[in-house]
Amino acid sequence: MPTTHVKTMHRPASDARCPSLRLLAAALLALPLAACLGGGGGSSNPEPEPEPEVRTPESIRLNLAGRYATGQYLVSAAEIPAYDPASKRAFVVNAQSGMADVLDMSTPSAPRRIDSLDASAVSPHAVVNSVSVNGGIVALAIEAETKTDPGHVAFYRADTLALLSHVEVGALPDMLTFTPDGRTVLVANEGEPSDDYGTDPEGSISIIDVSDITRPSVRTAGFSAWNGREAELRAAGVRIYGPGANAARDLEPEYIAVSPDGATAWASLQENNALAKIDIASATVTHILPLGYKDHGLEENALDASDEPAALDIAPRPGVLGMYQPDAIAAYQAVDGETYLVLANEGDARAWGEDDPAYWDGDAALGFVEEFRVKHLVHTNGFARRRGDDLPPQLDALAAGALLNPDVFGWCGARAGNPRACRDDEQLGRLKVTWTMGYRSDDNGAPVMFDAAGNPDPAGDRLMYDALYAFGGRSVSIRDANGTLVWDSGAQFERHLASDDCRVGPARDIPCKTFFNANHSSGDAFDNRSDDKGPEPEGVEIGRLGNKTFAFVGLERMGGVMVYDITNAKAPSFVDYYNTRADWTTANPGDALSAAGDLGPEGLKFIPAADAPDGKPLLLLSNEVSGTTAVLEIEQIFAP
Repeated sequence: MPTTHVKTMHRPASDARCPSLRLLAAALLALPLAACLGGGGGSSNPEPEPEPEVRTPESIRLNLAGRYATGQYLVSAAEIPAYDPASKRAFVVNAQSGMADVLDMSTPSAPRRIDSLDASAVSPHAVVNSVSVNGGIVALAIEAETKTDPGHVAFYRADTLALLSHVEVGALPDMLTFTPDGRTVLVANEGEPSDDYGTDPEGSISIIDVSDITRPSVRTAGFSAWNGREAELRAAGVRIYGPGANAARDLEPEYIAVSPDGATAWASLQENNALAKIDIASATVTHILPLGYKDHGLEENALDASDEPAALDIAPRPGVLGMYQPDAIAAYQAVDGETYLVLANEGDARAWGEDDPAYWDGDAALGFVEEFRVKHLVHTNGFARRRGDDLPPQLDALAAGALLNPDVFGWCGARAGNPRACRDDEQLGRLKVTWTMGYRSDDNGAPVMFDAAGNPDPAGDRLMYDALYAFGGRSVSIRDANGTLVWDSGAQFERHLASDDCRVGPARDIPCKTFFNANHSSGDAFDNRSDDKGPEPEGVEIGRLGNKTFAFVGLERMGGVMVYDITNAKAPSFVDYYNTRADWTTANPGDALSAAGDLGPEGLKFIPAADAPDGKPLLLLSNEVSGTTAVLEIEQIFAP
């Protein structure tokens, strides 16, 4: 049976017995009120009336309640949602317009756009990156016209959309969030480099005091204190690897979670495969927490590593390690009273200058790309055959070719000096990995060189890869406040999506495997993301229903939302998967996407029943490819 809580609220006798006084409360506050006179006697201290009980569901299920469609496809017209319960408005970042769309949510089945928040008055040619709402105040993160310049955070009234104030923050402000008390806003200033990596601003977290919303003040938690400690951080497992970068320039905050008590925050450092732990009161980054690596050689961490031939092939791959590299993170208090973090392990590679032919022609000063296919990395003829195509010049300068350690990769046929079947498409050949990690190095980080036959040789020109590092964990994780892994979903995402029990479509009538590891922008893309990051979990949102806490995880490529009961952080359980994606196979996806459902979920927002327009808990899901914001009803299933 579900556990229920009954709360009691002590009302004054006058309020309980004289409804008219409630309507006149504002006028009567200044008057002495002794009693409410009337016949019939009765106690002057009646029993308090109980609030409606808060029931705990046995389970939940997602259903489509409504949808707002921008009619704009493949242009990121719906990215991050937020919600104001007082005005019953949703605010959705529209990257195509550079604004935030304002949606009337008073009828969840038919949300409609009523206006937009345009930040050009704050910064000309500005682009809105993220949005958060608290207490009737809307906060927008605003990117400067030149993304490496300082950005802004602006504050608006949710009901009138009036601009209240704005402040300057770091370069490329992205995700932002209020502390639970609403008095502070934190924003992740990602500080991405320019496309040619010529300018690389420092990453930081701005901490904005909004206790007086008309005069906000900013403090900055930066990473300069970690400069000079790069070797220490690398040894601990933090990736610091950008060209010529120190810690402050290389660490790039992506997403922020705040503890329930509002004292501590954590920022995901996605490319660095780490978290920054922040003391809010002192505006200080106190710890850089490496996240470690996922062993895809274990059965519970199996993956599909190839898109060619297109097939379901989820299997262990010894020697392949996954960098968790979370995007969205969230904090919550579990049943044991401890604070835990929930992380969507999307994965992300640095790829700057990839659209400049001069970079691929060998000019390393014009970019930096770390991604490379295994089949090209360990080809027996070396790297030169890929010059002018997809060979990063930094890798070309490091060595003439690379080998696989046969002691690690013997399972797929590797022998000294020859990868053999390991580089076949159906094995590891198609998998995209980072070339910056996994090769054998000395105590100073310099590569240990080998000859083409696989023998150690200081005069050799080959790298020896003892491990291959793939992007993302293809999972959701739970970690404690110090970044220690408590639980990971392992291979559950891919195995569920490949199972006969899984169904997609608004009516859940299409086999999930139809779109297994599929791209989010074409209808016949079965398995074409297995060589990249699989289903790509990107967004995560937490919702509490009764005594249970649930995590909602958006899958960017495959689409849809995975739901887990995370009440017990050490033993979460899978609850539901819902994806409105439908089937379409026309030659021009733009002509058919309007009938294809919601594609490319980017951001999620949980709306508890008490704040929802119709008294039912909801989940907003913004989808960057289809340009839609889906309103999902959270159906609560109670024990009989």
